[in-house]
Amino acid sequence: MPFLTIRDLGILRGVRIRDGIVEVSISPTYSGCPANDVISLDIVTTLARAGIDTVQVAIERNPPWTTDWITVAGREKLARNGIAPPQRAAGKRALFDAEPVACPRCGSLDTELVSAFGSTACKAHHRCVACREPFEAFKCI
Repeated sequence: MPFLTIRDLGILRGVRIRDGIVEVSISPTYSGCPANDVISLDIVTTLARAGIDTVQVAIERNPPWTTDWITVAGREKLARNGIAPPQRAAGKRALFDAEPVACPRCGSLDTELVSAFGSTACKAHHRCVACREPFEAFKCI
């Protein structure tokens, strides 16, 4: 999702310079996410373009990332790009409680789950009954 930054997603934990090395710490959205390596490479590449060649990316898994960490700006960018952001606080029950998902296009809560499996493991396919448009929604983790 090129329209989001690692800060928007809430996976950026910190940046510091120690002994001339820029250390960037991030949290994976989940341990099996195929984007983890790409995100780390993108951090290194982006900093190299800015003239910073000594970069170390550290993965922090504790505490684990949650969709609660997605920023307000990140949630707005998701919706603007047709992906419904998670609507409520994360927790174990969020995976099982069916809460209406607002359509990111028209805002209607008259939506239905088409498939719990979206284009990535962190998203699900939905359809808006009101505007008849399909959309993806971030799963609450």
